[in-house]
Amino acid sequence: MKLTKSELENRLKNLNGWVYSETSDAIVKEFKFKDFREAMAFVLRVAFEAEELDHHPDIFISYNRVNLSLRTHSENGVTEKDFKIAEKIDKIE
Repeated sequence: MKLTKSELENRLKNLNGWVYSETSDAIVKEFKFKDFREAMAFVLRVAFEAEELDHHPDIFISYNRVNLSLRTHSENGVTEKDFKIAEKIDKIE
């Protein structure tokens, strides 16, 4: 079920660096790495975690930067599922 704005704000307090984007109705975060190879290794690890949870984030790669956008498409917004994968992604970093 899609979270309310106040639920989103409360849940974001427990995450490091994730913010809510009203434009995309998603939680987003940018990760920066030493080089392209490190960025791609991170993306691969995110892919394995995402597949485990049956959740597929939008991933944008620009050399050593990776931008992730999490939203549950079937619910047309942010759900607990998005926060669950965000927590797993933060452990990869």
